[in-house]
Amino acid sequence: MVYGWSMTPRAAIKVDFGTGVRLGPGKVELLECVEQAGSIAAAARCMNMSYRRAWLLVDEINGIFGQPVVETVTGGSGGGGARITEFGKRVVTSFRDLEQEVDALVKARMAKLK
Repeated sequence: MVYGWSMTPRAAIKVDFGTGVRLGPGKVELLECVEQAGSIAAAARCMNMSYRRAWLLVDEINGIFGQPVVETVTGGSGGGGARITEFGKRVVTSFRDLEQEVDALVKARMAKLK
């Protein structure tokens, strides 16, 4: 058996909002896909999940913060779609910043153990 780290450790975080509701890298990636694709359906395809699952996750994220992180536009001649709100962009940025900060801390602490 070989002991030791073959790769640099890195952190993976989830922020718990109570009652089992969490914000983690998957939900943040879904928000990023909505922003890039312009719809929940396209974001679901991007992440290889069902539209229903993506929609439920977006609804859960909106509920976490009590304000829209994603807004939808109903269909019509131009079709429907979804967009990330300004608040949603701040959520994504804050989470990604937190990931980097925690990751740096984990790497620093683990380096002391080598």
